[in-house]
Amino acid sequence: MSDSILRDKAKSFAKNVVFLCREMKSTHKEAVLINQLLRSATSIGSNLHEAQYAQGTKDFISKLEIAQKECYETEYWLELLFETGCMNEETYKDVQNECGSIRRMLISSLKTIKSK
Repeated sequence: MSDSILRDKAKSFAKNVVFLCREMKSTHKEAVLINQLLRSATSIGSNLHEAQYAQGTKDFISKLEIAQKECYETEYWLELLFETGCMNEETYKDVQNECGSIRRMLISSLKTIKSK
């Protein structure tokens, strides 16, 4: 296990979304929307991974802020795909809760870093 719970959660979330998108693509025609979800959800973890190698505090904060924006975008695509019948309510709630948990951790991390 890595040294970051947040990075681990983001990677696990990205993997879950990859599997979800594969499933949705096999049964629905909304490939553009599904691809948008895939891009934003996997971008969260990639930005957190990149933040590990930031060139200073400002760069670190910037990467976390981008990851936070990607969380908000992911929540939008999840909501849209749910409301258009591409995923059931249980799946939507599970994935939305996972994304919300990561977003709240990012908000907390950013508040902590910015207060220093």
